Amino acid sequence: MPPIRQLPTSVVNKIAAGEVIERPASVVKELVENSLDAGATRIDVSVEQGGTELVRVVDDGGGIPPDELLLAVASHATSKLTTADDLFRVRTLGFRGEALASIAEVSRFILRSRAAERPDGAELEVVAGQPAAVVPCGAPQGTSIEVRNLFFNTPVRRKFLRSVQTEMGHISEVVTRLSLAHPRVHFTLRHNARSVYDLAPNDDWLERIAGFFGRDLASDLIWVESRDSDICLRGFVGRPNLSRPNARMQYLFLNGRSIRDRSLAHALGEAYRGLLLTGRFPVAFLCFEMPPDQVDVNVHPTKLEVRFQDGGRLYSQLLGTLRTRFLTTDLTHRIDASGAAGAAVSANPAQAVDPERAAELRRELVEWAQGQVAAWAPRQPANGNTAQPADGKNAVPTGAWVEAPEPARQTRFDVTPPRPAGEPLRLSPIFGRPMTANTARDESASAVAAEAETSSSADTIAAGPMVRPEQPIAALQIHNRYLVAESDEGVVVIDQHALHERILYEQFRSSALSGALESQHLLVPEPVDMSGPESAAVLQRRELLARLGIKVEPFGGDTVLVSSYPAMLAGTSPAELLRDLVGRLLDAGREPERRDLLDELLHMFACKAAVKAGDHLTSGEIAALLEQRHLAQDTHHCPHGRPTALVFTREELDKQFKRT
Repeated sequence: MPPIRQLPTSVVNKIAAGEVIERPASVVKELVENSLDAGATRIDVSVEQGGTELVRVVDDGGGIPPDELLLAVASHATSKLTTADDLFRVRTLGFRGEALASIAEVSRFILRSRAAERPDGAELEVVAGQPAAVVPCGAPQGTSIEVRNLFFNTPVRRKFLRSVQTEMGHISEVVTRLSLAHPRVHFTLRHNARSVYDLAPNDDWLERIAGFFGRDLASDLIWVESRDSDICLRGFVGRPNLSRPNARMQYLFLNGRSIRDRSLAHALGEAYRGLLLTGRFPVAFLCFEMPPDQVDVNVHPTKLEVRFQDGGRLYSQLLGTLRTRFLTTDLTHRIDASGAAGAAVSANPAQAVDPERAAELRRELVEWAQGQVAAWAPRQPANGNTAQPADGKNAVPTGAWVEAPEPARQTRFDVTPPRPAGEPLRLSPIFGRPMTANTARDESASAVAAEAETSSSADTIAAGPMVRPEQPIAALQIHNRYLVAESDEGVVVIDQHALHERILYEQFRSSALSGALESQHLLVPEPVDMSGPESAAVLQRRELLARLGIKVEPFGGDTVLVSSYPAMLAGTSPAELLRDLVGRLLDAGREPERRDLLDELLHMFACKAAVKAGDHLTSGEIAALLEQRHLAQDTHHCPHGRPTALVFTREELDKQFKRT
């Protein structure tokens, strides 16, 4: 074995450069972070040929004195740490003292800087890690760093760089993340002398987001905010119609640092469970603020990943905050005057429902669900004018619950749809007995009342587009598929299958979690022949299936015996049901989490039990379905993420009929 030797400084810096400086975008990130740590209020980034020929970063920060320029490019030299204890309360973006030394080792590097208290500046040139003498120069306050011919002395690394467009895309993403994290700093980005970004400082974070992604996206964002002791969460999340095919539009920031965290990304996905189609990802811009001693940022060379002292607490806060916000927000799709899906709630937090009004709505909902009041009527202000925003959009319904006359109450609720003898009612509850509109009201209202009284996570249940209350609920069925009804905003078009599927899913899930899902015992248990993997998958999850009302047991070989199945699926063959279930179990390709599996099975149950597209509904069934709509939480989307309704506003209708 060769003798052990101390590596030369040049080799050490090249190794560090291999870890920290992956591509030109890494250079931009390290230099801009140093500028932010120096207190810069303006940062100008200029690149040529995707950063391979030139990266220049100029700032107006505190600057570096001439006698410290050589130390600035030395390995592990920094002004941001003094003792090892400082590693456990890092308040700056950079702290290791490796960046400038690593960059200077693999490029032609020029550093010019002038400290605030000095009349002149100084310049230092470093070529392949070899510094020249420090010389005086004229310079404005701040620091300018030029990095030319990156990786010119490490051709192996240079040949792995991608095209100019690809490298420029990575640089643009770095500038985007850093400027989103620091909206009060003026950022500019130029490529080959062409301006890419010129972002003026702004106290309104939404304006900075709109500067990158457009005002259409910004208008469909929802403000979220919460505080748990010394941890603050604030930011914007996208409405479900803003979903993307990947997670690239999820921006997470911690104390001004852009981070990636699998746990927080999972919490974000869980918050949107049932609101997005499979394979779609939400849009989010979220900032976390917490004491620096509760997070370790020294776990990744590029400082993109962090380790939290109490990650579970942060996970719960994010999940609870988003779910609460969604429950208090109407996420129904609206077709506005521009012909596109519009936001139901303004992204501006100042336009959200105020806490006092939310508490009042919650009390009224509880009273109505308990049967004390029965109908909704518009609340008229003292001057007789209905309060509406000037643009007519993003209106939050205002009104009062008023006592309805007894005949109207009977007309609205006590509807028993006629059915042929022996044919089960389609709108059936989870308890296996026929549901009239009246029983649906009683059972669902009790559940909502209990939820509203005991829940501490939501101020009120979001109101969807309300059907006009002055008359009994009426809707027109179109093509045995859609229901069309009048609302306060215009016209609501409802997908009957998607809506019923969501209502049943919430009822099924509530009963499954409480162990009250009713099952139908078979007089003669039915054997089901399966393959070896299928039989093993079913028997392995016997306990979970039993909670869903499906009792199975081995019957020799690969045959499984079904002795009971859910009562609300009375028209489904037990063998067919079990084969559908095992198909979903095996299609996952991995061992699913128990909660994911439960939701997947309940999705299937709700889909099978719900009315289908093509089913004709009587007027009583339509009324019962619409009544139940206001008693569920997330009725704006089916369990698979498809919208259950579209609202065509009066403005859009007036536009189409040339009334504007």
